[in-house]
Amino acid sequence: MERIAIIGTGLIGRSWAMVFARAGHPVRIWDAEPRAAAAALGIIGERLGDLAAAGLLADAPGTVAARITVAASMAECLEGAVYVQENGPERLEPKRALFAAMDALCGPDVILASSTSGIPASAFTGALPGRARCLVAHPVNPPYLVPLVELVGAPWTAPEVIARARTLMDSVQQVPVVAHKETRGFVLNRLQAALVAEAFRMVRDGVMSVEDVDACVKHGLGLRWAFMGPFETCDLNAPGGIPDYAERYGPLLSQLTSEMPAYDFDAATVARVAAERRALVPEAGLADRAAWRDRELMALVAHKARRLSPEAPG
Repeated sequence: MERIAIIGTGLIGRSWAMVFARAGHPVRIWDAEPRAAAAALGIIGERLGDLAAAGLLADAPGTVAARITVAASMAECLEGAVYVQENGPERLEPKRALFAAMDALCGPDVILASSTSGIPASAFTGALPGRARCLVAHPVNPPYLVPLVELVGAPWTAPEVIARARTLMDSVQQVPVVAHKETRGFVLNRLQAALVAEAFRMVRDGVMSVEDVDACVKHGLGLRWAFMGPFETCDLNAPGGIPDYAERYGPLLSQLTSEMPAYDFDAATVARVAAERRALVPEAGLADRAAWRDRELMALVAHKARRLSPEAPG
């Protein structure tokens, strides 16, 4: 199996290391803060144990963990890698510096990908000699549980680089989607932004409580969206499919969206939402609640793997 390099070992970097290692790849990880990389191994070991308990690991946790090693330097981390996943600070200048260093150290055929949540590749790769092999591979947090990866190239990213990245993601059981052009925040974040902004607006305007807005999603929209996207949902919600749906509900949806101007996350509403959330889960319990979330995600992933097999309809 080809070697993978992970630059940056925070939450996303650790998750990527698990994604590639559980698929059989040898993985080297490096962080500018040496203690962070060493600590990452311990956390990875714990998460692999959770995955095994959920039936989501083909090999023993120790076998997978042994594929991940800490490099003493960036150069050592990159040596022999065919693909690099960068997970540095979400700021433009650090991205430019990291990609300049990686571009100088890696051979011309090595793919350089960033996990950035919203900075387009064109903003930090334009001056690089190897800019054609650079792209964004934007995951969903945490990528070892949520498999979607948005592949977004700059205008100069070579099509074969996108194709190779997609093939790699498929091979490690992620779900790659390809953007045809750059857009601010990429697609998943834009979809999420629309829902989150409207959720805050409903609380701000006194329409519904925080707890009940959450219930609308987790017991309503979320049940369908766990296995269908918005277009398939629309297609199945009217007897005549998409055209019928647009005729029946288009005028209402158009009116609703016209009532949704940009939302600025005003301090009063943010404070109200935070207070209602803390009444439900105290700050001291957030870590435990996050661990619960991950266990529930594991159970959902395991369920989808059983139910949504290639032989299943659709």
